[in-house]
Amino acid sequence: MAKKTAAKKQDIQPLVGKELLKKLTTLSHLSKREKAKECGYEIGGRVNQSGFMNAILEAKGISLDGDANGDSRGREATYRVKVHKNGQLMIGSSYTEKMGLQTGDEFEIKLGYKHIHLVQITEDD
Repeated sequence: MAKKTAAKKQDIQPLVGKELLKKLTTLSHLSKREKAKECGYEIGGRVNQSGFMNAILEAKGISLDGDANGDSRGREATYRVKVHKNGQLMIGSSYTEKMGLQTGDEFEIKLGYKHIHLVQITEDD
């Protein structure tokens, strides 16, 4: 009989969103651990408190994971480059895509004191 009740408890989905917040208002007299149990955050006799707390934050519109639905390929652009061992500078594709550059676009290199300017050469020049 105990196995059946344990199986039933595992089938219960943890509360999320507005349902979770609504349930929490009725459980204000319980401890954090008991609230997590009542909201379905108990797995195999152990209370998943971190999952419970994350669900509360998500329900309130606070995300600790940042943009979880965004494109998670690669790193973010840092707007910095380093000189490679062979003396070359490499500009990443994220920068060229943002500028709308195409293969074969040409630039004039203008050296200044502690800076380099790349000026795009147009057909007019």
